[in-house]
Parts: sequence; C-alpha cells; structure tokens
Amino acid sequence: MAEQKWTMRGEYMESCNCDYLCPCIYTNPQAPVTYDHCVAALVFRIDVGSYGDTKMDGLKFALVIRSGKVMADGNWVFAGVVDEEADEAQRQALTAIVGGQAGGPPAVIRENLVSDFRGIVYKPIEFVMDGLKRSVVIPDVLSFEIEGVASRNRSGEPFYIDNTAHPAGRRLALARATKLHMNGFGLDLDLAAKGNNGHFAPFNWAA
Repeated sequence: MAEQKWTMRGEYMESCNCDYLCPCIYTNPQAPVTYDHCVAALVFRIDVGSYGDTKMDGLKFALVIRSGKVMADGNWVFAGVVDEEADEAQRQALTAIVGGQAGGPPAVIRENLVSDFRGIVYKPIEFVMDGLKRSVVIPDVLSFEIEGVASRNRSGEPFYIDNTAHPAGRRLALARATKLHMNGFGLDLDLAAKGNNGHFAPFNWAA
C-alpha cells in the first residue's frame, strides 16, 4: 500500500528474559544483557489511531525480538503480530507499520538492528490491565504476566525510569514478570516465577 502518514496512541507492555532491571534500559543499550540473548515481547493497544483514512482504534499488535549479547550491536531476529480482528484495510496498515515499511519506531528498528525478519502473523491478542498488573496472551506465539514494582511511598504508583531511549517512550514503569512464555517464530522461552524484567507505559507514535 502507498506510504501514508499515520498516528497512534495507547498503552504498551513488555517482558524480556533479562533479570530485573534489564541493563539495556539504563546503558543506552551498550551493556551486555543478562544471558546470551535478550528475547523480548512488546505488545501495544491502540486507543486512538489512523493510517490515512483507515481508523485503527481498539486494535493491538506486538513486536517480538531476539538480540545478541549487546543489543546495540544489532543482528536481531524480528517479527510481528497483528490483531486478527483487523479488517483488510486495517491489516494492510498495521502490517506496513509493524513490519517497518511505513516509518516510525518499527522502521528504525528494522533498518538499523535487524538481520533476520521472520514476518507478520495475524492472531487474537488479549491485552489486560488491572492496576499494577498487566497480562498478554497471543495463542501459539507468546504470553506473559507482569506487575509494576510498587514504591514504598504508598502512592500506589510503580517506580519509573525516565528519559530513556526506548522505542515505546521516554518514561517507563518498572515491573517484574510472574511468567513469560514464547513459542512463536522459532523463539522458545519458558520462564515462571523468575521475577524477570518488565515494563509498561502509555505510548504515542507517528510517522
């Protein structure tokens, strides 16, 4: 489809296999990850969005990555999931965005860091927010549950890290995962009760 201006805002959450707190976040991301690879899932719910005349309100998508020991070195595996509830025009729009053909943060990732693009699939995406708890289920691809790390100041708010270079946004809530399972795109991961890393935040993208 022809390149068009697009915009979206909504909510994002992620988990990766790194121990909490993922060193990529506070080293821009120059430090080695916890293990030999970083395997991460970033999932987005669009509250308000459009691609040209195509509305995308309420749809969801996910980015799945695996980096080497240092994320900034590139050579990533990269794939995407688009909400199967999208109609044909919405699928075309989200496929272009998620796959990096339509500009914005996915394009920056794809053009600068990816050596192995494993395509886009269409799946139902369950995206749940409950206070500091967040969860995602994408059948046959991934699932995770995270919980914000609450501050002891009794505000009910999690800790945040600010002024980051993360593609989802500059200010991220800090979270720990209660489970992370991945079995799509040839990336197999099965973590439970490890307290591995997570984040969530509002996001606002455009191109």
